[in-house]
Amino acid sequence: MAEGADVVSCEPPGEEEQGAGGEDGGDGGGSERDGGAALTDAQRDVLERCLHTLRHAQNDSHTLAALLLITRLCPASQLDKPTLRRIFEAVGLNLPARLLVTAVRGRESSGLPPHELLSLGTALLAALSTDPDMASHPQLLTTIPLLLGLLANGPVSNEQEEKPAGETGKNADSKVQAEESSGPESNPAKVEKSAGERNASKQNGDDGSKSNGVKTETPPCPRLDKAMAADCYQVLTAVCALPRGLDQLLGRGAIPALCQAVEQNQTFSREQGLPLLGCLLSGRTKDKAWSKHPAELHALLEKLSKDFCQSTEQTRLDRCSQLVQFLPPVGLAAASDELKGVVSRVWGTLRPMMQSKLTPRQIRPILVLSACLLDLYGWEQVGPPKTCCLLVNRACVEVRMGLEEPPGNELSPELQHTLTGCYRIMEAAIEQACSPALTQSAAPPPSSVSSLSLQQSQQILTVLQEAFSAVIYHLQQVDPSQYGDPFIFATFRSLCSWLAEETSCLKEEVTGLLPFLIGYVQSHMRGESPEEGLSDWMAEMSFSEERGPWTGREPLRYLLPALCHLSAEEGPRKVLLTLDTPALLVDFLTHSWNSLKGKGGVASSRDPSMETACSALLNFTVTEPERVRKDACFRTLEALLSEALPVLVHKPRLLVLAANMCTLGLMIGRLRSAPTGSVEASQRRFFSSALRFLRGALDTGSSTKLVQVSVSWEENWDEAAELWRLGLQALGGCVRAQPWITTLVREEGWLKHTLAMLGQCSALADKHTQGALEEALCAVAERCPLCKQEIGDVMRNETGALSCMRNLKKTMMVK
Repeated sequence: MAEGADVVSCEPPGEEEQGAGGEDGGDGGGSERDGGAALTDAQRDVLERCLHTLRHAQNDSHTLAALLLITRLCPASQLDKPTLRRIFEAVGLNLPARLLVTAVRGRESSGLPPHELLSLGTALLAALSTDPDMASHPQLLTTIPLLLGLLANGPVSNEQEEKPAGETGKNADSKVQAEESSGPESNPAKVEKSAGERNASKQNGDDGSKSNGVKTETPPCPRLDKAMAADCYQVLTAVCALPRGLDQLLGRGAIPALCQAVEQNQTFSREQGLPLLGCLLSGRTKDKAWSKHPAELHALLEKLSKDFCQSTEQTRLDRCSQLVQFLPPVGLAAASDELKGVVSRVWGTLRPMMQSKLTPRQIRPILVLSACLLDLYGWEQVGPPKTCCLLVNRACVEVRMGLEEPPGNELSPELQHTLTGCYRIMEAAIEQACSPALTQSAAPPPSSVSSLSLQQSQQILTVLQEAFSAVIYHLQQVDPSQYGDPFIFATFRSLCSWLAEETSCLKEEVTGLLPFLIGYVQSHMRGESPEEGLSDWMAEMSFSEERGPWTGREPLRYLLPALCHLSAEEGPRKVLLTLDTPALLVDFLTHSWNSLKGKGGVASSRDPSMETACSALLNFTVTEPERVRKDACFRTLEALLSEALPVLVHKPRLLVLAANMCTLGLMIGRLRSAPTGSVEASQRRFFSSALRFLRGALDTGSSTKLVQVSVSWEENWDEAAELWRLGLQALGGCVRAQPWITTLVREEGWLKHTLAMLGQCSALADKHTQGALEEALCAVAERCPLCKQEIGDVMRNETGALSCMRNLKKTMMVK
């Protein structure tokens, strides 16, 4: 190379470049390199002379000559962090970027062939990227689109891009600087275009090789040599490991470029490209990646699934874990017919694999993949009932083998991951095995799991019971210091799914485990357990659609259905009372209500967990009246209800929650004695809202003489009807305990509306509704002479539904 022939602008690095990597010479950026052998004296001598040349280079020829010597005589694996920093300070990261731009544009005046420039630029970037401080430098990040382009398209110059004749290296330098200043969203557009256009042309039946209406065969894409590809992946992997590395790669078009590299079988695309894509499609970035690049990722999944189905048995076992990474989020899968086809083919391959004789190590990836496929489409495509039973049985056996180890034996991360997948299979089996459809005699389609016979369903419940016995045994060994472990949460959640459906089995074991279950929930509610691991785990869950920020209330949400069942049984309820469970439920309701209010004037979407918490508290209220009278937490609950119900009565979509809170408050109110002084404003507010709410449930039909459910209640009547009837009965109890409420009964129009409705209709729809209304009217008549007179005036007509109420007639006859 001629001494004056500059490859690029030979301006020395500016002051910003000189200090970019040297702000912190300590340990803050990363660890010392300790994997390579030490340099020999000869290598160190050459290195020092090269560094001197780099610091005093007059032009690019001197710089390149020194760099070539360093890369060839002193491999990056033998350079420690301080040495790399010295090279960076001497050269800066702008030079490697200019080398790549010059090579891609194919400048013949550079003095070096493009391949040499690419090799030198990528090798230098790879060496520098081993230091996290340098990997996060803005100048290195601007080279990512160039590296992705090389990996996707091979070492080709961009001849389609028009450029002014005689463009100089300095123009290339300006181009790099322009890309730096334009931010990360300008570069990814170019990379994505190259990958995206190719897919678009395929869909149009055009391979990009059409000429005058005649298609010609597309020439194979050139491939990078292994050293250059390894250097490119080294840089991308180093960036990926940064705190914001995944976002940096996503924002610069990594997904379409790497998908294209895999599709064209570029160098190391499978060995290093797929693992890198797997990282980009995991955790918090998965939803974002799939929503931004669905076409490319669907095509990639299609290719990988075909490879999986066509590979040998041993290769399939190895590829199960890989395929899991590339499945889409649950919400995205529902609307995709193409994905249904992919999942169906994969199940077709998994069925014979499950039926073969496999070691525990071989069956584990199959179970994990099966769990993820179940999350996408449930049991619909698993296969015949025999296959479904086999899958559940395999999962339960794995759980028993994994959890019935003696105390003190730690479970490996791999086994924990497998067991988490088995939990998901067991949860899905519980939902299906406990389905009422299984008890029907009509035979569903043979491909559906709902065609399980009653005997098969009972067999599944038996193996599930054995597996959950092992789960209980494992949780009994858990120390409070382990409460922040994500695997413990997964195990806890799985048991909760069982207890939500089945509390009669293993009753003694479950009752004995209640101190752990409540203690675990309380620890997270109070923020006493480390939450970072659980928060990350919630974002990275492979087996559930429940991704989201960790709030600390999640464990109780899962336990609530079980508490609803257990609080209705005397033995478990007594244990729950000793553990102060009512106070825990009130605390949960308070936090949940405040969260609901914070979502913009009370959100319109239902929160089933709040409804279930009310049901559990209702059980305590009905069965433990003395506890309700004495426990301060029920006073706190009354204050919450008096605040919430006036708001909820105006939220039609939250009618079931309103019904729960109304009934719960009335059931507590019947246990209170009449106030000695003036009535508290909060109490008056609650009972006024309760009366307005109860009044709105029924109305007289315009064309019939029957009482009908009002339009506002009709949609939720099946869920709210029993609560409404119980609320009316409790209203009668409140009136008897606190006669002042009769004033509100008249003022709020409940009595007038009820009497008018019953006077106009010939009969009520059912005897339960009639009994509830009669109970409330009897109490009102007993405690309020004015109300009794109004009722008597209507009853004298001897018409309508009132005439059928015998107990009310007896009450009216009492003077």
